[in-house]
Amino acid sequence: MAYDIVIRNGTVIDGTGAKSRSADVGIVDDRIVEVGDCRAEAERVIDASGRIVTPGFVDIHTHLDAQLAWDPIGTVSCWHGVTSAVMGNCGVTFAPCKPEDRSFLAEVMESVEDIPAKAILEGLPWDWRTFGEYLDSYERMPKGLNVGGMVGHCSVRLMAMGDRAIDEHHANAQDIAKMCDLVEESMEGGALGFSTSRTYLHQTPDGREVPGTWAHPEELLAIGEVMGRLGKGIFEAAVDNDRKLHGMVGIADRSIIEREVEWMKELSLRTGRPVTFGFVQNRSDPSAWEYWLELVERANEDGALIYPQTTSRGIGVLFGVANRTPFDNCSREWRTLRGLSWQEKIKKLGDNSFKNQLVLDATKTPSKLDLAGIYRLDTSRVEYEADPSESLLAHAETRGVSPAEAFIDMALETEGRGLWNYPFLNFDFDAIESKLKHPDVVLGIGDAGAHVGQIQDASQSTYFLTRWTRDSKTWEVEEAVKMLTSEGADLFGFKDRGRIREGSYADVNIIDFENLAIHAPEFVYDFPNGAGRYVQKASGYDLTLVNGQIFMRDGQHQGSLAGRVIRS
Repeated sequence: MAYDIVIRNGTVIDGTGAKSRSADVGIVDDRIVEVGDCRAEAERVIDASGRIVTPGFVDIHTHLDAQLAWDPIGTVSCWHGVTSAVMGNCGVTFAPCKPEDRSFLAEVMESVEDIPAKAILEGLPWDWRTFGEYLDSYERMPKGLNVGGMVGHCSVRLMAMGDRAIDEHHANAQDIAKMCDLVEESMEGGALGFSTSRTYLHQTPDGREVPGTWAHPEELLAIGEVMGRLGKGIFEAAVDNDRKLHGMVGIADRSIIEREVEWMKELSLRTGRPVTFGFVQNRSDPSAWEYWLELVERANEDGALIYPQTTSRGIGVLFGVANRTPFDNCSREWRTLRGLSWQEKIKKLGDNSFKNQLVLDATKTPSKLDLAGIYRLDTSRVEYEADPSESLLAHAETRGVSPAEAFIDMALETEGRGLWNYPFLNFDFDAIESKLKHPDVVLGIGDAGAHVGQIQDASQSTYFLTRWTRDSKTWEVEEAVKMLTSEGADLFGFKDRGRIREGSYADVNIIDFENLAIHAPEFVYDFPNGAGRYVQKASGYDLTLVNGQIFMRDGQHQGSLAGRVIRS
C-alpha cells in the first residue's frame, strides 16, 4: 500500500481514552488506513517526533451559522484544533425560512448571539427555503471545517405560525402538526437534531422572548417524537435556569428546575433520543447546579439520556477600551469611546481634561458591575481563575486611585490592548471540575461565532488541555482528548470522526503538548462592513488536517478548504 501522507514517530492519542502509544498514521485520500508501523512509501512524510497526534477536536456548541460564509477557515476555532463543529444551537437558525422572514431571523441572531445582522444579511447567500436546501448551500461554500447543524425552534415556529409565533405561547394542534412536518423535513434533509431556547434572556430586538420560549411541553414532546420515529437526532435546549423565588435573593426557583428536567426526561424516555442542555453555575444561585445534576442523575437512572454540557472555564464578558468598558453606564462620554478609532481612543484618554471628566462621571454614577469581580486578562496574564489581587478594585487600591482612573491608566500603559474579564457564569473552578468529572456531563458551550463583541470562549479546547490537563494534571491527556473528540462526535452521530483508527476520516492534530499555550484575546475589525470582534489565538498546534488535507500549520492557513457538511 502507498500512502498519500504518513505521520511518523508521534505519540498517538486515539480519542477513545485508551493509553497513548508510539505509532505511525497512514492516510490515503480522506481516510486513515493504518495506525501502527506504516512501512510503505508515502507521497508526504510528516515527522511528529516529540509531539502528540490526536483526532481533530469536535465542538458541539457553536454559532458559526453565518460566519463561515465570509470566513471559510472558521476563526477562532481553526486556531484551537477544531475540525468539526455543530451549528444551530439555542433555537436560533436561518432555515427553514421564507424570503420575507430573513431580516427577522438575522435580527434575532444579532439580539441573542451578538452577531451583526447587517453582516448576516450581506454575508449569506440566502438561496434556500428548507433546511435541506440550507445545508446544500453550505455544501457549495468553500470551508475549512466540517460542519453540521440542528434546526431551530425560532425558524420552525415562525414558518408554521407566522406573526403569532412569538406571542402565542401555546400552539394549537394545527400549528404543532405544521411544526412536526417542518422538523421531519429538516431531519430528512440532514439536520443533526432540533434546538430550542427557553430562557427569557434570549429576546427579539423589541424585547420579547424569542419564538418557542414559552412553548408548552406537548409541543416539545411532539417534535421529539418526530426524531424518535425517524430514529435519529439530538434535542438541544437553552433551558430556563435563572428565575429566583419571589422575595428570596440568591435562591433559584427549584420548581422551574424540576419542570425543565421533567420534560427533558419524558421526551428522552418517550422517543429514545438524547437531550443536551447548557449547564452552568449562576451567580443568582451558586449552588443550583447541584440540584440540576441531582435531577438529571435520577432521570438517567430511570432510562433517560440527558447530557448536560458545560465549559472548561468561566463564561466571561471582556471589557476594555477596544469595545465595551465597565463604565459604559456612567455617562455618554464613556459610551462614545466605542465609536472612535483605536488611535482616537488613545488620544482622547491621554487628554487630561477628558480623562478627568470620565473619572468624575464614574464617581457620580458608579458602574453597575462588581469591580471586585473583574480581573485583569492581557498578554502579561492569560489566566481565567479569579485572583482577588488582580481585580480592578485591587489594582485601584494599590495605585491609590479610583477604579475608573486605574482602568484608564492601565489601558494607556497597554496602548489600549489591556482587557478585563468578568466571569458571570461558571465562575467557581471547583464546581467546573465537579461537573466535568460527572459521567453524564459533556464539554461544550464554547459559543464560537457568537457574542463576538463581548465574549471569547472558543479557545476552551486549548485551555482544557493546558490548565486542566498538562498543568494541574486533573485529567490524564488520554481522557481529555476523548472529551474533546469522540464524546462529542458520538453524541451528535458524526460517523467515522473523533478517533484515530483505520477507516476514520483523517481529521488530525499534531500538537507540541509541552509548549501548547493560549494567547490573550484581541479586538479586530474583520467582519463584513468593518464590524469588530474578539479573537484569540494559540501556539503549539504544529499541524491540523481536515479530511486528509493539511489545513493549518502553526496557526496559519495552508490553503486547503476540505471541510464537508455532516448530515444526520
